[in-house]
Amino acid sequence: MNVEKTQKRRQGRPPVIQNACDRILDEASLLFGQRGYENSSLGDVANSIGVSKAAIFHYFPTKQDIYDAIIVRTLKGLIESVSIATQAEVAGLPRLRRLMIAHATYFEDNFWAFVTMLVGYGGMTNSLLKEEALVLRDQYEELLRQIIADGIEAGELKDVDITATGRGILSLLNWMARWFKPGVGSTAAEVAETYFNLFVCGLRPTDTK
Repeated sequence: MNVEKTQKRRQGRPPVIQNACDRILDEASLLFGQRGYENSSLGDVANSIGVSKAAIFHYFPTKQDIYDAIIVRTLKGLIESVSIATQAEVAGLPRLRRLMIAHATYFEDNFWAFVTMLVGYGGMTNSLLKEEALVLRDQYEELLRQIIADGIEAGELKDVDITATGRGILSLLNWMARWFKPGVGSTAAEVAETYFNLFVCGLRPTDTK
């Protein structure tokens, strides 16, 4: 039996939205990122898709549920994208460079969801989703720390504080959201390349003794 067709025939049921969850999260990310969470409503999300609020309630009970789902989906996508990119690269500095570029590329491709995640991370209320987000965050940070550790072991990086170095790299990449504008100036990947060179080579001219 075709469930979607059956749902459409039932009286009093909201219309089924194609690719519902992704469409709702995409539109909500844009609204939350541009206007802010407090200045956006479920009605705004519904209007952007062209459906009623009842249709949104059919998938997400509250605006906060949408917000929390955006964060988890963004973290999952980031880990998947970066993991695939780094697995194909040589361990050490090449893998660190690939992580930074892949992170920046995912950020630019999912700009508004990323902005929403960074602004709203501390405000998650769904305990299960919040726990999932914490696990995903820790998993991603561990991926970066291992890459740094591999670089140290290979003699390509000096013996640095791995945790502090990882946090520094993530701070540079994540908080591009404060100033970066997609389509204006350098791409996020190009900015990440600059950050990588800065971390590896420092600020001193190469001929400085």
